[in-house]
Amino acid sequence: MLKSLDGGKDRDQRTAREDTASQSAGSIFTRIVVLPSPPPSSPALLRVSCCAVFWMCRPAAAAVFAALTACCLCCAPLLCAAGRSQQLNYRPVIGVLAQENLPGDQFARGSSYIAASYVKYLEGAGARVVPIRINRTEEEYAKLFYSINGLLLPGGDVDIQTSQFSRAARIFYNLALKANDAGDYFPIWGTCQGFQQLSVLTANKNLLTLTDTKAVALPLALTPAAQSSRLFRSFPKDLLQSLAEENITSNFHSWSLSMQNYSRNAKLKRFYKVLSTNNDGKKEFISTMEAYRYPFYAVQWHPEKSPFEWIDKPGMVHSTAAIRACFYTASFFVSEAMKNQHHFSSPVEEEGALIYNFSPVYRGIHAVFVQNYYFD
Repeated sequence: MLKSLDGGKDRDQRTAREDTASQSAGSIFTRIVVLPSPPPSSPALLRVSCCAVFWMCRPAAAAVFAALTACCLCCAPLLCAAGRSQQLNYRPVIGVLAQENLPGDQFARGSSYIAASYVKYLEGAGARVVPIRINRTEEEYAKLFYSINGLLLPGGDVDIQTSQFSRAARIFYNLALKANDAGDYFPIWGTCQGFQQLSVLTANKNLLTLTDTKAVALPLALTPAAQSSRLFRSFPKDLLQSLAEENITSNFHSWSLSMQNYSRNAKLKRFYKVLSTNNDGKKEFISTMEAYRYPFYAVQWHPEKSPFEWIDKPGMVHSTAAIRACFYTASFFVSEAMKNQHHFSSPVEEEGALIYNFSPVYRGIHAVFVQNYYFD
């Protein structure tokens, strides 16, 4: 066995590297959001310990976080253990919900659309996509639910209480709750409008407030819960640091879920863990969250825009870090969909449902969406 001729030097170098890594890890989560107490089903000790970490020096904080992460892996909610124990499905199919066409869209065909950037977002991480059209029966939606491995609720601009988009989202949301309660692991991802839709479905009311966030890129104020979260815990530390320090998350929304409204609503507090917040200068709002007991995830920002949308306006970011954030969020969600075993009744039925049967329409480099799929 080979040994170093300068063991002391090696130890010094290792110590220097460890100190540097600890300082880096400790610096990422220095902006703390005070959250309400977790529900009884969540590891309260973890929340208390995480808060204590930030009153320690940064190297010590990193060491404690490492221990907490190990503890979390052992004590995580049962849904994580159930998902890991299943045989993985390496041919995942994810449904993307269509919505009513935007008013004034001169390229519109039929009654609904899906922005192609959401399709590319999932395909780039190893999934195939099935469009979920609006104005279908509950029976049709139920059949499709048991054929796909996950659901993405995209951004857009429809009424999230009265639209056909909202109706279909509610049907799939309720099916997902029942499936997960029965041990059938089914993930949901919501982006921007999808985030807002999930908050309305969970609270059973609209608690959104106006914010000045129509076209702005922001860093994430990561909460103590972020590092041990299912979503963020596998992200590289340098990417988490970029998310926390750089203006790389694109925000294009007028409505947000404020921390105040979240904290005052028992249903939301019991259901979702806050992973990051942002502030428009007047209101603090939630920008990333995940459910405690269900594989449901929501971001108020747009990871898919950085590599796939090219309108030249404030809030658009095409940096390497922003594109990495797109890939890591998509890769995470696709890995969640791989834990689901739903499938179509036949290869022919599957082939007929895939979005490959439709052609995206090029709307111009200066359009809000470069390409859209349109549906009857």
